[in-house]
Amino acid sequence: MSPIERNNVKISGSGPRAMMFAHGFGCDQNMWRFVAPAFETQFRVVVFDHVGAGGSDLSAYKPEKYSSLNGYADDVVEIGRELGLQGAVFVGHSVSAMIGALASLKAPGMFESLVMVGPSPRYMNDGDYVGGFSETQIDELLESLDDNHLGWSAAMAPAIMGNPDRPELGQELADSFCRTDPDIAKAFARVTFKSDNRGDLDKITARTLVLQCSDDIIAGMQVGEYVNARIAGSRLVKLAATGHCPNLSAPDEVISAIRAFA
Repeated sequence: MSPIERNNVKISGSGPRAMMFAHGFGCDQNMWRFVAPAFETQFRVVVFDHVGAGGSDLSAYKPEKYSSLNGYADDVVEIGRELGLQGAVFVGHSVSAMIGALASLKAPGMFESLVMVGPSPRYMNDGDYVGGFSETQIDELLESLDDNHLGWSAAMAPAIMGNPDRPELGQELADSFCRTDPDIAKAFARVTFKSDNRGDLDKITARTLVLQCSDDIIAGMQVGEYVNARIAGSRLVKLAATGHCPNLSAPDEVISAIRAFA
């Protein structure tokens, strides 16, 4: 099976360069529907689903391959090679920011620029590093997800989304979590929240834009500032948007920031 079929790749727009959008945990390519079309007049726009999400081929899921973010990064590289991407822009939300960073290291030249939306290289606190969660909190989060996927989704999605005055956004995220294959979601959550990619940041040579939301319970301001400090020459833009999913809650602000950078 080709990576195009495996990852439910969709291509639109036209232009000399490509812009690839990658979704976060519990989501799918639909999360970019308010942002990606804005770039179709200047770029060949590529959206896809990570294996286990959306319209991807669930039979392609191999626990050993996807036991670390490298497996997902390998998929991105395979898609890029299939499409002949060179000098492209990679836009990654949440965990996909690190997946894109790894892909840029695996295939130098494929991605000239990285846009990291709410990135975190490590969610757990470690000594002086403040990721936002203690190891106990992460273990409790994963245990709760193991015990009751639907209940966890309903409880966590509104908190992750933020914007309590717009409950429909939290509901959309909860519905997306619930559509994800529960067994794969549990494994992906463990890989996401236990990952540590701090050592990869100073290897990144692609131009990098870090988009940091205010009041983000998943990746707080100190995390965005850490990423910015560790990636040479990167640019940090602090958005007025609140919560962890500005691609849904504040798409115009995200579009404006990407357009000014790309």
